[in-house]
Amino acid sequence: RGKKLADVKAFLESRNLKFRVADSSIFDLKVPPGSVIDQDPRANEKVKEGRTIYVTITRTSAPEIQMPNLIDVSLRQAEAILNSNGLKVGELIYKPDLAKNAVLATQIRGYEIHAGDRISKGTIIDLVLGDGFGNTQVQIPDLNTLTLEEALFVLKGSGLLAGLIEYDETVRDSSLAKIYRQFPEPSDSATISQGQVIDLYLTQSASKFKN
Repeated sequence: RGKKLADVKAFLESRNLKFRVADSSIFDLKVPPGSVIDQDPRANEKVKEGRTIYVTITRTSAPEIQMPNLIDVSLRQAEAILNSNGLKVGELIYKPDLAKNAVLATQIRGYEIHAGDRISKGTIIDLVLGDGFGNTQVQIPDLNTLTLEEALFVLKGSGLLAGLIEYDETVRDSSLAKIYRQFPEPSDSATISQGQVIDLYLTQSASKFKN
């Protein structure tokens, strides 16, 4: 068990035994192709010289199956479906879409694949997923003079995230520090996609605030 067929032949011939493949239709992702997974007689049984040992080996090539339909299912469901079909989850690629972690497309090595396409068991499937934000544009909020807690509340309400958070040398108590600069800067006409980040710079020095 576990030996390759070529090794089995040499192994048995050295003991004046023969072998015959009884079954080679089984496919197992966890076992290398062409490996023995069962035998008759069993190991440690007494046999006469010249006896034929019947072995069951795994398929040397993966069987083909139809690609399951994963579009619009959740990431967790997609993983379960792939596993039940003998397929593997590959890279997770996020794209703008309001449906967070919903499957938008399936790929193999960068090429899109569709439900019903014939593929081999064991194939690695990359999943294109929604990031939960989409392409919605929002105005860049003015966070100047806000504390970090206040700024995070405003960002969350706009569907934005905090990026770099940097305190200058004047900060002794972070809860009292206020934002004196942000990037990107606020503007009446400037917008940003939901899900993007804004860097925040905080100080306790009143001289750094814009008039």
